[in-house]
Amino acid sequence: MTEQARAQELPAGLLTDPEMIAACQGRDFAQIFRIVKVKAGIYPSMIARRCELTPSRVGEVMAGRRQLLHMDVVERIADGLRIPGHMLGLARRLWETPETLGVAESEVPQEPEADRSTHASLPGPDVDSILALTSRTSLNSATLKAFQSSIEDYWRRDDQHGGEALRPAIVGQLRYVVGLLEESRPATIQNGLYGVAAELARLAGWTYFDARQYNQARAYFTQALQLAKESDDRQTMANVLACMSLQATYQDKPADSLAFVTAAQDQARPALGTTPRVLSMLSMREAFAHATLGNKSSTHRAIGEAHRHFEQIQESDVDPSWVAYFNEPKLIVDTGIAHGQLGEAATAEPLIADAIRREDQANQRGRAFHSFWLARTQLDQGKIDQACDTATQALAPASAVASERVTGHLREFYDQLAPHRQEPVALSFEARLRALLPPVSGSIHP
Repeated sequence: MTEQARAQELPAGLLTDPEMIAACQGRDFAQIFRIVKVKAGIYPSMIARRCELTPSRVGEVMAGRRQLLHMDVVERIADGLRIPGHMLGLARRLWETPETLGVAESEVPQEPEADRSTHASLPGPDVDSILALTSRTSLNSATLKAFQSSIEDYWRRDDQHGGEALRPAIVGQLRYVVGLLEESRPATIQNGLYGVAAELARLAGWTYFDARQYNQARAYFTQALQLAKESDDRQTMANVLACMSLQATYQDKPADSLAFVTAAQDQARPALGTTPRVLSMLSMREAFAHATLGNKSSTHRAIGEAHRHFEQIQESDVDPSWVAYFNEPKLIVDTGIAHGQLGEAATAEPLIADAIRREDQANQRGRAFHSFWLARTQLDQGKIDQACDTATQALAPASAVASERVTGHLREFYDQLAPHRQEPVALSFEARLRALLPPVSGSIHP
């Protein structure tokens, strides 16, 4: 590490200061700026320069007149003030010493002379970065297909394992693609890049949503909306708004959920080429919003609309790739969940059970929380043995995926089971729960 890099870092003691830790956890940048001013001698003008902000903006933040929520700004502050990524809920920053290289310089083995002479003939990474600025990146339709292929791989791995481990790669690729948008290109390629960037931003938001980190999720969803709007991609805007609607149901904000899904439908309906599958998915999200509000008639109407649109699907339809997941088993399980949200357990149970039998076994997260939903509808009907058996079977896929949403569904079932804890089947479920999901801080274990 160079002396220049060292000079930019905060005092080590400040990074372990409880006041600083609390401010970072809450992303209270007014407090962070005040702390670094008082305890590290970094004054507002220096903060502004390091973090690529204007002095007036820093002053407004410190005075409490402005908040900093956009992820790009949060990342610039982390990098500019050398606040480790984990303190602000970010991925590990590039300037942080990689864990695999965490040894003293004196312990690094010396390269053989032959290797050093070979490496000396190659430019260093800084040179590569400088030269990259002088060349225009060549992009064509094949490049866009390659980006799309990587996005589809992210979708698959997210379903199988959760998005926590994927997030750094998704965010890194998003930053790269956003950088490419600064160059002028033919409209078809540029619009394709905007589409790629919008989906990467939505995916980043989705991984935060799945982790129940809702503020970060909304920041990325908002960025996705802005990117989609640049190319007037109304269907992608509708999909992002539908994700925001679903998040609002998890946050117990049904009015927000309904507002977002209504906006999504407004975006999708005027768009040329909006397919029945997209409209069906949006109607089902509307049903979730109404069900959270407890409005039975509106929920049933939206469910009917979802099924009516789905029946209109033709093999010749050209669906956006992001809606391919919304197949018949997904329509059925979502229908069951909407009925379950209304307390109509007897109607919900056979629908959810049928969908689980038919859905993709590789989708660990979907299998887990759909099974917990099934268990809850069974418990609502007094079917304690069946509910505990269903929940026990759900523990295997739940333990295979890193998803706070799945943990939340498990916690809801566990809380609902409380009056029956002394039943033999409930005791057996708890024993299996302890075996597969060892207790951690804040866990659901007794």
